Parts: sequence; C-alpha cells; structure tokens
Amino acid sequence: MLADTVTAWYDGAARDLPWRRPGTGAWAVLVSEVMLQQTPVARVLAPYEKWLERWPTPAALAADEPGEAVRMWGRLGYPRRALRLHAAAVEVVARHAGELPRTVPELLALPGIGDYTARAVAAFAYRQRHAVVDTNVRRVVARAVEGVADAAVTKRDLLLVESLLPSGDEQAAAASVALMELGALVCTARAPRCDACPLAAECAWLARGRPPLAAPVKRPQGYAGTDRQVRGRLLAVLRESDGPVGADLLDQVWDEPVQRARALDGLVADGLVDPLPDGRFGLPTSTRGARQAG
Repeated sequence: MLADTVTAWYDGAARDLPWRRPGTGAWAVLVSEVMLQQTPVARVLAPYEKWLERWPTPAALAADEPGEAVRMWGRLGYPRRALRLHAAAVEVVARHAGELPRTVPELLALPGIGDYTARAVAAFAYRQRHAVVDTNVRRVVARAVEGVADAAVTKRDLLLVESLLPSGDEQAAAASVALMELGALVCTARAPRCDACPLAAECAWLARGRPPLAAPVKRPQGYAGTDRQVRGRLLAVLRESDGPVGADLLDQVWDEPVQRARALDGLVADGLVDPLPDGRFGLPTSTRGARQAG
C-alpha cells in the first residue's frame, strides 16, 4: 500500500522539526501551519520558537494587542497571517475556554482558518483521519497515482487522497505528514530525486518516462519594486518604532509617492496599520485589524 511505503520511509528520513516533536500541542501546530503558508521551513524555525516563547497559549496572545503580533511577525512576509492568528486566539478564548477545538467544522469557524489549516491541525495535533492536501501532497499523488508531472490543488483531491490513507486515525495522520515530507524532500517540483524515492517502483509518472507538464508553470512575481516591497518597508518602520510615527518618517522609505501612498492605503485597509487623528500611523491596537484579516 502506498501509504505504508511512504510512512516507513518517513520513519527514517523525516526532518526533526519542532512542531512534529512528541507533546507538541494544537496551538503550536496551528502557529506552525500559519507560518509555513508560502514560507520555507528554514525561515520559519526561529520566528516559530520566539512566537511560542512569548505566546505559549491562545490566551497569552489574545491578551496582547494585535499590533504586537504584527511586530513579532517580523519579515516572514504576508503579515495579515499574524492578525489572523491573533483573531483566532481571541475567538478560542471567548468561545472555547482557551483550548483549540478538536473538530474540522469548529476549527473552520475560527477567523482566518481555512480548510487546509483546519484539516492539518485536526490530523497533526489531534491525530485524526483527514486528507491534508498541500502542493507537496498533490504533486506526489499526481505523479505516483495519476502519472502526470504535477497538478493544481482542488477540493476534488480530498477524496482521492483520503482513499489512499489507512483506516486508523493514527496511521492516517502519520501517512499524511509522510506524504507531505516526501513531496518536500524527494518528489520536488523542479528536481525530483526519483532514485531516492520509496515509490519509484510503483510510480506511474516514472513508468511513463516522466512526461513534462502539459502547460508551463507560472513563475511567481518578483519582489523588487513591487507594492509588497513597499509595504514591507513601511511596516518595518512601524515594527522598529516604540510607538506611532509621523508620515514624514514613512515618506523616507520609498521615493515614488504614488506607489508609497497606495501601499500605505493597502496596509490601512488590511488592518495592519492604524491611521491616528493627529496624522501619525501605528500598528493596530484593537481587534479591528484582526477581524478584517479573517
């Protein structure tokens, strides 16, 4: 069985990551899953440890300002994720007595928690049988089962991946993380190491001679010169300041005024920056931004 083969490989090849260690609670798993969205593992390790050192429970984060979550997020990118975590923590305290709920529907009801994240927490933290499909899992299944180079993640994949999982909860949870790890380390997008893959003997894609993608992969947009870069610089000023700052200080981070104003307006609209009555700007000090981020 495919799942058994991958799980046996994982037992000897898995990376030692802090969110996978025995005794890791559901809150820590949620933090890791949110941080890992669109961000490589290597960049997440240090911020993850610092985050949990400061906010080891949802209640600890909920008691702090959402702006402090944005400050602690640092340069991980996509900082609205910090507001989503804060909003989720507030809801967990208000509705679940500070304990992350155990079911996928309850997890989905939290602000900013999508289907993938809810399933990941239920599987990895609570050891339940759920298909957890990210791009790594989808690529492994596309190649090994369907014989194609890759495929976009869709809701239809949940049934296919679920059909590959063992019937037991613990075994299914182990298989889910093993499939993810295989896609991250061996069955990679650009340079798959088929000679090291435990599924090589049964891989439909390899048997077909590794046919290329039917359509070229879209390359991600560059970072330099984009509104994302400007937003990052504006936020950096606020994160590094002890309090609100004047517009003149923000003006110094980018020479082009139209793009700078557009980026600042976007940060305000996203709830990441609060415009103050005196003309200064600061990190959010209420749950307004956190609610918007959801």
